Amino acid sequence: MGYRDESDRMRGRVSPPPAPPPRLLDAVTERLRVKHYSLRTERAYLGWIRRFIVANDKRHPRELGVVEVERFLTSLAVKGDVTPSTQNQALSALLFLYREVLGIDLPWMENVVRAKRPRKLPTVLSRSEVQRLLAHLDGRNWLLASVLYGTGLRLMECLRLRVKDIDFARNEIMVRDGKGAKDRRTVLPQALVEPLHREIERARLLHEEDLLAGYGAVWLPHALSRKYPNAPREFGWQYVFPAATRSVDPRDGIERRHHHDDGMLSRALKRARLHAGIEKPLSAHTLRHSFATHMIEAGYDIRTVQELLGHEDVATTQVYTHVLNRGAGGVLSPLDRCSEERGDYAPGVLDMAWVSVVLASTGSRNSPHTAGLTFA
Repeated sequence: MGYRDESDRMRGRVSPPPAPPPRLLDAVTERLRVKHYSLRTERAYLGWIRRFIVANDKRHPRELGVVEVERFLTSLAVKGDVTPSTQNQALSALLFLYREVLGIDLPWMENVVRAKRPRKLPTVLSRSEVQRLLAHLDGRNWLLASVLYGTGLRLMECLRLRVKDIDFARNEIMVRDGKGAKDRRTVLPQALVEPLHREIERARLLHEEDLLAGYGAVWLPHALSRKYPNAPREFGWQYVFPAATRSVDPRDGIERRHHHDDGMLSRALKRARLHAGIEKPLSAHTLRHSFATHMIEAGYDIRTVQELLGHEDVATTQVYTHVLNRGAGGVLSPLDRCSEERGDYAPGVLDMAWVSVVLASTGSRNSPHTAGLTFA
């Protein structure tokens, strides 16, 4: 015991006890925010880490190893029947827990096998299907779907657009902090100039109402609100598609106006698909796939499409070439080639040369092979 501690004890002053270490999930949350992970990723990682702990009788992850991790991932695949991408997301959450939070970089973590994702071709709508889909949408949902198809933006990139990101003079849209924390530019369709002007004016009215009510400060990333204290209330930083009501931010507890809810658009697209008679399953991302495919079909260079989509590797963009004339859509079936050589024929009217072969093998016109056919 030092002199200061003895003096404090004699005077009746007791030093406060040291603060307890943060709980594990709180430490995970803090580390995720330090690394600037999105709120969705934060919730997903916390959910997987919680399930991992519960699956191992609530033992601390420090006590667990490769056996428990592989058993957990195997259980997800066998019992849970999850997709490979979901299984890999769970593994990424556990890797983050051990490396970033617990500070444990064990050799076995590198040897855990990731699930192999099957190569799947994207669902693409034809131009007529896009027109029918948009015809069954109205209001903001129509505008959002049109922006997705007309620009190739991802859903959250579209919803997070700020007023300053739309450059009407240059006919382009700036995507800030997109996937991979990268910025890029994409095209602004002329057909959406007037609708976007009206939407921005609507956002201006909502912002003015918020300012009069004592609110109006929008969320800014990376502590920009401290660097530029007036920026959160400037109209240029407001969302192009603001929510109808204000809500409390789950991160800092401040009431502010967020962007439009993505779930509302998803439900509207589902209803429009049914009313339009489109049998293909689709989501907001299907409009992005359709944008890329139709751009390549129109003859635009694949590198240009890659830049518009924000793909890091051109190989990711090349998946859309499956609809070009080099793909299945441009192949002439041997059956159609035979019909071209013989000339067009009506259904049920067969070439006599082929019929003679059938009759020779069966010996009768009443064979079941020729039943119901018209001989020409």
